[in-house]
Amino acid sequence: MLGIISARLTSGTNLCITLTFHHTIKTYTQETWQFVKAEKTKKAKANFFRPQYCKEHHMNFDYIDVSVYGTQLKNKTEKLIQDFSSVLDIPSPEIFESEPINYRMRAKFCIYLDGKQIKYYMVDTSGKKKEKIFLSQFPTASLLINKLMPKIIQFMEGNETLTNKFFEIDFLTSLSGEALISLVYHKNLDDLWIYEAKELLRKLRGIFPNNKIDLIGRSRKQKILLDKDFITERLTVNQNVYTYKQVENSFTQPNAKVCEKMLEWVQNNTKNLTDTDLLELYCGNGNFSIALAGNFNKILATEISKTSVEAAQTNIRDNNVNNLKIIRLSAEEFTQALNKTREFKRLKNNNVNLDDYHCKTVLVDPPRAGVDKETIKLIQHYENIVYISCNPVTLIDNLKTLCLTHKIEKLAFFDQFPYTDEHIETGVILKRKN
Repeated sequence: MLGIISARLTSGTNLCITLTFHHTIKTYTQETWQFVKAEKTKKAKANFFRPQYCKEHHMNFDYIDVSVYGTQLKNKTEKLIQDFSSVLDIPSPEIFESEPINYRMRAKFCIYLDGKQIKYYMVDTSGKKKEKIFLSQFPTASLLINKLMPKIIQFMEGNETLTNKFFEIDFLTSLSGEALISLVYHKNLDDLWIYEAKELLRKLRGIFPNNKIDLIGRSRKQKILLDKDFITERLTVNQNVYTYKQVENSFTQPNAKVCEKMLEWVQNNTKNLTDTDLLELYCGNGNFSIALAGNFNKILATEISKTSVEAAQTNIRDNNVNNLKIIRLSAEEFTQALNKTREFKRLKNNNVNLDDYHCKTVLVDPPRAGVDKETIKLIQHYENIVYISCNPVTLIDNLKTLCLTHKIEKLAFFDQFPYTDEHIETGVILKRKN
């Protein structure tokens, strides 16, 4: 049985290596790839994690040499500054570092069943022969994930109902101490599975009484909730606490502490625009919109994912925001609506008249592919552009066009993904030229 591990970043937020798994395409992050590459090459300078070899090349990633993080981040940002400045006129960037360990709030592991034993693993496909990489801990993941990993094995091993055709496990955790665990199977999940899974959940909640633990069972065309399929995150931004519903299998920022820094940076750099409106494209669950509600008169935000839009509506209510509307439209569809080339019932059904908004600022947080050409043309009409990017390559390409009409006023690098060569979150603020 072959598979991968991925510190999961959906909607194109990570640099990935693509692998074959059970005749479907799976991915794992560049960060995890650095894990494997460092172990396999055994080069001291590249070996950020210094994992120990186990028998038969089984590897336990139990230790990260955090002393190299500062140098690694310096090298990465210097390379990025060179890439940007070679084609663009940029200000000196602000650099926001990550916690060097336990910074990832989500992770995905594939499962190897060795008799009654359960093992977490990924697959290295860099050589001619695929090689399983086994691990007992994953120190880049949150402390709660690392605490849960051995306990889940302890409680599941020997239980035929829970382990039969069990092939993947997903973790989603929060700074607020919640965890959502998804067990994924190649079989139909019946009433006996539900009974045993409830027992597993009872045991987990018993040994983690101060955490909110939930469990989901997944199989083809099946999703079984034992309680709920989301966690509630609490992010502190400029001493204010915002709550966010984060749903299983939907996009959220993986590095919560760095996400707080991103929200603070955007909030601080838009605080003088309270007499204007904001348009946000690709808004997800309202991550930026919620935190920026106090900086603008009104906010209109769009998102294509139905799950994310539903979560965003909950987040609007829970944070008592009354000047924000989030509509399920793609960036391309919003462009059509604004240009009046197409009408959308979703706007009418939500009592949204685009003519009521006087937006001078637009915020975009697109997937790795960047902003499409028509949407680039659209956002060039706004006085201020806030661009949050997870891909420096497509960002630079988009900025070449945007800088024909706008000037880069602020630039920031947020190290969402430590121990990677180039992968970083970037914030850019542009102002229209006179």
